[in-house]
Amino acid sequence: MESEQLFHRGYYRNSYNSITSASSDEELLDGAGVIMDFQTSEDDNLLDGDTAVGTHYTMTNGGSINSSTHLLDLLDEPIPGVGTYDDFHTIDWVREKCKDRERHRRINSKKKESAWEMTKSLYDAWSGWLVVTLTGLASGALAGLIDIAADWMTDLKEGICLSALWYNHEQCCWGSNETTFEERDKCPQWKTWAELIIGQAEGPGSYIMNYIMYIFWALSFAFLAVSLVKVFAPYACGSGIPEIKTILSGFIIRGYLGKWTLMIKTITLVLAVASGLSLGKEGPLVHVACCCGNIFSYLFPKYSTNEAKKREVLSAASAAGVSVAFGAPIGGVLFSLEEVSYYFPLKTLWRSFFAALVAAFVLRSINPFGNSRLVLFYVEYHTPWYLFELFPFILLGVFGGLWGAFFIRANIAWCRRRKSTRFGKYPVLEVIVVAAITAVIAFPNPYTRLNTSELIKELFTDCGPLESSSLCDYRNDMNASKIVDDIPDRPAGLGVYSAIWQLCLALIFKIIMTVFTFGIKVPSGLFIPSMAIGAIAGRIVGIAVEQLAYYHHDWFIFKEWCEVGADCITPGLYAMVGAAACLGGVTRMTVSLVVIVFELTGGLEYIVPLMAAVMTSKWVGDAFGREGIYEAHIRLNGYPFLDAKEEFTHTTLAADVMRPRRNDPPLAVLTQDNMTVDDIENMINETSYNGFPVIMSKESQRLVGFALRRDLTIAIESARKKQEGIVGSSRVCFAQHTPSLPAESPRPLKLRSILDMSPFTVTDHTPMEIVVDIFRKLGLRQCLVTHNGIVLGIITKKNILEHLEQLKQHVEPLAPPWHYNKKRYPPSYGPDGKPRPRFNNVQLNPIDEEREETEEEVHLLNSTTL
Repeated sequence: MESEQLFHRGYYRNSYNSITSASSDEELLDGAGVIMDFQTSEDDNLLDGDTAVGTHYTMTNGGSINSSTHLLDLLDEPIPGVGTYDDFHTIDWVREKCKDRERHRRINSKKKESAWEMTKSLYDAWSGWLVVTLTGLASGALAGLIDIAADWMTDLKEGICLSALWYNHEQCCWGSNETTFEERDKCPQWKTWAELIIGQAEGPGSYIMNYIMYIFWALSFAFLAVSLVKVFAPYACGSGIPEIKTILSGFIIRGYLGKWTLMIKTITLVLAVASGLSLGKEGPLVHVACCCGNIFSYLFPKYSTNEAKKREVLSAASAAGVSVAFGAPIGGVLFSLEEVSYYFPLKTLWRSFFAALVAAFVLRSINPFGNSRLVLFYVEYHTPWYLFELFPFILLGVFGGLWGAFFIRANIAWCRRRKSTRFGKYPVLEVIVVAAITAVIAFPNPYTRLNTSELIKELFTDCGPLESSSLCDYRNDMNASKIVDDIPDRPAGLGVYSAIWQLCLALIFKIIMTVFTFGIKVPSGLFIPSMAIGAIAGRIVGIAVEQLAYYHHDWFIFKEWCEVGADCITPGLYAMVGAAACLGGVTRMTVSLVVIVFELTGGLEYIVPLMAAVMTSKWVGDAFGREGIYEAHIRLNGYPFLDAKEEFTHTTLAADVMRPRRNDPPLAVLTQDNMTVDDIENMINETSYNGFPVIMSKESQRLVGFALRRDLTIAIESARKKQEGIVGSSRVCFAQHTPSLPAESPRPLKLRSILDMSPFTVTDHTPMEIVVDIFRKLGLRQCLVTHNGIVLGIITKKNILEHLEQLKQHVEPLAPPWHYNKKRYPPSYGPDGKPRPRFNNVQLNPIDEEREETEEEVHLLNSTTL
């Protein structure tokens, strides 16, 4: 049902007059909750033409027509809508790049004519830097606003500051003189809900009242968040990174980066984080930054009219999003390059770096955490690591890989069940149930009650002389005469053992709840929950190694470098390595992840442990499946995304994948000068294809070019309105010269200006390995399959995705194996020397299936259709 709604959403495919209708943002479906089925999506029959690199592309927006018959050029002026795309379609990268080169040549040719033209040229050259500057400024400002609001609303679940309602718990007690070092979080200005309601600060009644208010606020925030998403912006749910990756690959999802999505995602992200759900705000911040980039790109015609150029801005925006999420500008650029971007030229690298720099500068100026850092859990370590510690670091990498493989399979299975059952029809109820379970279980455990970012901060922090956490409850050496920065390893006290048990329970809780939380209809990031799981596991391992080194310092693995009274092991470092390993196991990020975590710690000497853990987690995770969580969700939602990381090692040919197939309708084509306006309109109304190959004639059958369904429709409607004499019987001409017509014939319609004269073609025996590589590197939507210049069929992006899915599931393709197709395609001319006639210009004459095949004449399929 959902895929059918998506199919009919933009316009009814057989409706001729509704093709130019545009839908508003409010009418858009929730992309994260829609299965874009290959059988019903509009891209299934995507027949838009592409060109090879370096070819001259005549398919401009109603561009000039190189013809001597100017009296018949009825489409000299640009036609609004020609060259644009419908919703849920893939852009033509080659065409967009050609349009941009033509625009650039036009500007350069005019800049010396006048001062005004020179000013326009300079404005065009600087518009890229202006748009990424605005994107960085907006991203940094919104990130600071989200951080401040989320901290305040998180503390609102526990109490309120009477002296200043806008202060969170920590800010409320900053100016108090009644606080002590041991109880620095307690001050008269901060009142818990139990103190305000029943007047008790301690005791069972106070605990129960705080418990009830914690659950009440958590459910209120969660309900408000899901309600706003459902009513105003369905696209504001989820992480957004799978959809961002798909959009950057060339897919059109209108409204996903719109102003309503930005507004609602910013508000609901604060509510979702404050509700205590097992999610983070770092992933959705990438979506927020991309929304800013998309909105600002409309201020500059260079980007608003070119979808490929707009995606360069979105790549820079994603780098800015990670920059403000983790305080890692360089890591943000590498994240955009490694994880989300599909097309990343060198100038985009520079602009991404600049956008990340601006965003980080703005966030640093806001200083949302009051620690002069860009993130809450920034830490610095002073103890070096030793070679023996690589072994537990690698073990943490193994744990991260196993966690990643388990999470991907469990979460995808749950999301698939949500889509296929009635439970998915009640998103508000699901969010309320998950929030209620999370709040009820989280409150008794102090480590799950904490905000996840604060939990990671506590786990990362090394135990110094000023730390009062239970994790630092070691038995002190009574002979110590002074306080030093590097405290020697000490035996663990009761508080440490109690904290370990609580952390074990928190680890189980986080693992289970994250599986069910990621994918619900509220903004939900995965970075922070994954890092929290790894940090918990790493801290436990770090404490265990620390105590092992203390009690068995005479072992050969310790005695060379860990002396009695020395500070050998840093449990916080293990937490950081575990966090990186678990995040890498889920996302399969490598270089960018190491740089992000490195920028969090500010120390170069921990690069090797991080690299070892991250690579181990990737190898272990890849052993169970090469897909990361974002690629898995892209495949679950059916987005047309060709992952460049996948290798194609099969021996199939283009003929095995092309359409039409056996028992399919014949390929609909146009002739360059033998069809009328009525013929073309009937073909548009009777078929669902988005483009048609143009051949010379019924006799020749040679490929001339490719015409888009949308451009044909718009051009014909424009000609009927603006030109006199265009009727249904008017001859349509795609050739450069119009053939001679009888005097009484109606005025012909020349459509050569909308014809792609150089569509990308491959032969029927081209290996699919090459075809897939061409689609990935050129960003093709489709390519035509020919044999001796005759069009046999077409391969679209969806056809390739279907084929890859069949091969992945070890299902034999519908077409015969490659060796079966050898010499099975008809030559241009038959044994009698005459061209082969075709029905509807492409269908072969009936051939007796039982007739023996010869070297001169063999048929493509067992039926009579091609």
